[in-house]
Amino acid sequence: MTTLTVTPMKRLILAVRSRARLAGVQWTLLARTRGEAGMSTAEYAVGTIAACGFAALLFKIVTSAEVRSMLAALIQKALKLAG
Repeated sequence: MTTLTVTPMKRLILAVRSRARLAGVQWTLLARTRGEAGMSTAEYAVGTIAACGFAALLFKIVTSAEVRSMLAALIQKALKLAG
């Protein structure tokens, strides 16, 4: 009768394989049980267009004369309080 000896390196390799196999099974189950997540290409396009439109609107508001004067007044008031 022969006894099989398992070296520490073999134990490590077996442990890594086992964990990798378990992780693969977990990811597969997660992918199969979860519904669609994220956006499709068309949704990305619509989202990008909406974000660009919002950025343009925000830029127009911030660069308007009224907002510039309010920001300048706010900065001047802060400098007067600090100095």
